[in-house]
Amino acid sequence: MIELKPISKESVPSVLEKAERYRLLNEPLEAECICLDVLDTDPDNREALITLILALTDQIDRRPSEKMRQARELLPKLADEYSIAYYEGIICERRAKACLGKGGPGSGHTAYGWFDKAMRYYERAAELREKGNDDAILRWNTCARILNRDPTLVPDERPTEDMLE
Repeated sequence: MIELKPISKESVPSVLEKAERYRLLNEPLEAECICLDVLDTDPDNREALITLILALTDQIDRRPSEKMRQARELLPKLADEYSIAYYEGIICERRAKACLGKGGPGSGHTAYGWFDKAMRYYERAAELREKGNDDAILRWNTCARILNRDPTLVPDERPTEDMLE
């Protein structure tokens, strides 16, 4: 195993700027690695936690289960209920979009389920938000517009096995 080199506490602000730039350049793995380096130096760094969650969700289309699990494991470290609900919504929304991107049989039903779940988290976050913070409402509206525009995004009406028993 190759031992990692630690970064200095003084470099954290500029390193986090780099992580954000890598995310914007669609290089989420690089952003993920930078955030992990920051968290090794400063384990409670909120900006690094949030950027890491977003970098992981940027990769959901490649390895959905693994990246969702990793992102969800970070949520309790955010500590406040609003942030936990908001970023859980982001995770679900990005999973829905990955389902849409992949396509295939049943993808509309699956994506609908993830959008629905995301919207419930955004509703919770909206209830908990500080005055003037409408981020959760903006995300909820985005999900609603996507659902309204795509007729393939509908709930799965088929009965489940336990309903048949």
